[in-house]
Amino acid sequence: MTTPLRMTDFSPEGPATAHPTRWPQPKSPAAMTDPQTEAQVEALLARLSLEEKVGQVIQGDLNSIEPEDLRTYPLGSVLAGGNSGPHGDDRASAAKWLKIAREFRAVSLESRPGHTPIPVIFGVDSVHGNNNIPGATLFPHNIGLGAMRDPALIRRIGEITALESAVTGIDWTFGPTLAVPRDDRWGRTYEGYSEDPEVVASYAGPMTLGLQGELRPGQPLARGHIAGSAKHFLGDGATKGGKDQGDTDISEEELIRIHGAGYPPAINAGILSVMVSFSGWNGVKHTGNKSLLTDVLKKRMGFDGFVVGDWNAHGQLPGSTTENCPQALNAGLDMYMAPDSWKGLYTNTLAQVRNGEISLERLDDAVRRILRAKIKTGLFETERPLEGKLELLGAPEHRAVAREAVAKSLVLLKNEGVLPIKSSAHVLVAGDGADDIGKQCGGWTISWQGTGNTNSDFPGGHSIYAGIRDALKAGGGTAELSVDGSFTKKPDVAIVVYGENPYAEFQGDVATLEYQPGNKTDLALLRKLKAQGIPVVSVFLSGRPLWTNPEINASDAFVAAWLPGSQGEGVADVLIGDRDGKPRRDFVGKLSFSWPKKALQTPLNRGDANYDPQFPYGYGLFYAQPTRLGALSEDPGPTLAAANTDLFFGSGKVVAPWSLVLSEAGGSSPALMGNGETASRAVVVQVVDAGAQENGRKLTWSGAQQASATITGLPVDLSRHTTGDMAVAIRYRLDRAPTAPVMMTLTGGNRSASLDITKLLSQGSPKEFRTLKIKLSCFREAGADMSSVTSPFTLTTSGALSLTFTDLRLATNEGDAVCP
Repeated sequence: MTTPLRMTDFSPEGPATAHPTRWPQPKSPAAMTDPQTEAQVEALLARLSLEEKVGQVIQGDLNSIEPEDLRTYPLGSVLAGGNSGPHGDDRASAAKWLKIAREFRAVSLESRPGHTPIPVIFGVDSVHGNNNIPGATLFPHNIGLGAMRDPALIRRIGEITALESAVTGIDWTFGPTLAVPRDDRWGRTYEGYSEDPEVVASYAGPMTLGLQGELRPGQPLARGHIAGSAKHFLGDGATKGGKDQGDTDISEEELIRIHGAGYPPAINAGILSVMVSFSGWNGVKHTGNKSLLTDVLKKRMGFDGFVVGDWNAHGQLPGSTTENCPQALNAGLDMYMAPDSWKGLYTNTLAQVRNGEISLERLDDAVRRILRAKIKTGLFETERPLEGKLELLGAPEHRAVAREAVAKSLVLLKNEGVLPIKSSAHVLVAGDGADDIGKQCGGWTISWQGTGNTNSDFPGGHSIYAGIRDALKAGGGTAELSVDGSFTKKPDVAIVVYGENPYAEFQGDVATLEYQPGNKTDLALLRKLKAQGIPVVSVFLSGRPLWTNPEINASDAFVAAWLPGSQGEGVADVLIGDRDGKPRRDFVGKLSFSWPKKALQTPLNRGDANYDPQFPYGYGLFYAQPTRLGALSEDPGPTLAAANTDLFFGSGKVVAPWSLVLSEAGGSSPALMGNGETASRAVVVQVVDAGAQENGRKLTWSGAQQASATITGLPVDLSRHTTGDMAVAIRYRLDRAPTAPVMMTLTGGNRSASLDITKLLSQGSPKEFRTLKIKLSCFREAGADMSSVTSPFTLTTSGALSLTFTDLRLATNEGDAVCP
C-alpha cells in the first residue's frame, strides 16, 4: 500500500546547526607555527633579496611561463589553470605533468650566484579528483557529495585526491570549495556542497584533513598529502542574480551565519591557504577588502596560512590593472594569481615596495606566510617517495571509493513501482548522457569547461550505460544502447540518461532554472517511449536543481544523479536489483539543495520566508518508503526570455532580446519575420533548411555597395565573459567566397571595434559547415567597450558574399578561438 507524499516529511523548519552572528574565533593549529617551523621561516626570510621576496608573492600560469623564466623572475608559484597544461597541452599524460612540475622545481632550487633556493609551489584545481589528467579517479562534484551527508567518506575522497595529485608532482589544490550557493542560476552551484551551511560546515574539516592530513609540529605533511586552499572567501554563493564574479548585497550577520560557516572548521583543521573570491560584498571587491582579509580572516579568525587571489582578480579593483595593483597586497592578499600578467606585475610591485607604496613590513608578512606553508607542505624535503608512482593514478581501490560516492549521492525524487529493475530484464538505455563519461563528469574535467571529452579520455572510467550493461549481464539480463530511443526488441523498461551539458564558472550562469526552455527534445524522447507503453526511468544529470516538472511527469521514476564523475557503475548499483527485483543497494541521498516548483523560483533556500519548493531540502525517497507523487504542475510560471545574453541565433530563430537588422547607406531594415532585405537589396536574408526545417539563415551581399547584417539589442555587460576568455562563435557554410574584405564588428557604448575576418571566413572546405570563433578579448584590445555591448556581431562588406549560418552565440574559446 502506498501513502500520499507529504513534503513536511522532508522539510525541517530551518538549519539544524547553531549559527553565530559575530565573527567566530577559530585558530590555525599550533603545529602550523611551531618554533622549529618559525625558525626556518625567519632564517630563509633573512637570506632573501627584495627581488626574491617580491617573486614569492606572484604566481604565473603554465601557459605563459617556462621553467627557465624563473632564473630572471624568481616567482614563488606556478599554477595550471583550467585549460592549461604542459607546453600548452591540456590533455597531456600524467608523465608529462610530472616532468614539467619537476622542471620548474629544479630551476627554483638551483644553486647559482644571487639566488636563494626556494621551491615553487605548483597548484591546480583538483576539485573532484585530479581532474586535469586523463586516467585519474574522478569523484562526483560537490553538489552530489553534499547529498551523501557522509563526512567520513568526504575525508577519504580528500585523501585519494591528494594522493593522485601528489604522484604527478602537484603540491597544492585550490579546494575545498566552501561556498554556500543561494541562487542556483549561478554557474558554480555544483561546486558547493549545499545551500545550507550545516553540510558545508560538516565537510570543511574532514576534506581539509583528507587533503593535508593533520599538521605536526616541526614536520611536513604526511606522504601523499598536499596543501589545500579554502575558497572562495567570502559569500561568493550569494551574488545578486546568481551572477559569477558579482556582488553579494547582504548583512554582516548573514555573511557570518551562512557564508562564513565553513571557514572555522577548515582553519581549525590547519588549512594552509585561503583563496579570495572574484566577487564583492556590498560594493567592495574582496581582493581589496582589508577589513575582511586582514582584520577578520587573519586577526579575528586566527588564520596563519597565506591568502591567494583568483585568476587576475586583482585587476578588477578600482584604479588597478592586472599588472599594477598595490591595493590588493596592502589589503592582505599574500599571493597574486597573475596567470599572464606576472611579468609586468613583478616589475611594478618591486618598484612599489622600493618607493614605499607597499611597506616592507607588509611584504615580509606575506612572504613569511608563503614560506610557512611551503615548509609545512614539505617542499624543502629532498625525498618524495610517492612522486612518480603513476600506477596509483586511478587505482582500483580509489575507483571503488568513487563508485560508492556515486551510489550514495543519488537522490530518488519519484518512483512509481518501476525501481529497482530486475537484473534479468531487457533494458533500453537511451539519452545523450547514457554513454558519455564527459557529460556525466561535468565541468573542470580535463578541460576548464569539461567540453571536448570523449570516453577514450577516461581510461578506467565507466559510463552509466556500461555500468547498467554489466549489472544486467551478471544477472542474466540484457541492455540495448540507443541514444534516440529506437530499439530492435521492445524493452521491459527504458532508462533515459540526459541533462545539462558541461560548463564551468560564469559560462554556466543561466537566467532561468527551466530545463531546455523552448526546445524540449529530452521531454519528447520520454513521451515517445511512454506512448509505446514502456516504463521510463529518468537519470537526470545536472549541476543544480532545475525545473523539470514535465520530465518528471513523463517518467515512472526520476533520479537526480548530479554530476557523478568517472565511475558511472555506481548508478547501476542502486537502480538494478537482483533477478527477483530486490534491491542490491538502497537510495540514501537527500537533497542538499531545494528543488524548484517554478522556473524562476530562485533564490529558494530552507528557512526562507514563504518557502514553497517542489521538493524540499532533505527530501529523498528510498525503496522501503513507497509513495505516490501524483501529477505535477507543468506551468513554469513567469518567463524571462529577455534575460538571455549568450545566444543570439539558434533553433531557427533570433533569440530575444536580440534582433537581426540589415543596413546599407541610407537606411536599415529589421528582419523580423526571418526573410528581409535592404532597400536596394545590397544585403538579403532568407530562411533556409540547413539540416533541419528552416533552421538556418542565408545572408547574401550583392556587391553593389557596402552593407551590413547586425545582431542588436539593449546594452549588456560582457566584461566577465571577456575576462573569462569567451568568444563570438558562428556556425556557417560559405556559399560564395568574398570578393572584398569582410569586417566583423562588436559595438559597445560609443566604442566599436572591427576586425578583418576575410581569410578566416574563407578557410575550410566550401559548402561545408564549420564554426568560427573570435575571442571577445580581441575586440576589447581593439578598443570596444565590453561593459555596454549593444551589438555583439556585425558583418560588413562592400563586395559580393553569401553564407548560411545556423548558430550564433557566445561560447568557450577552447581549442580553436582566434584573434584575426
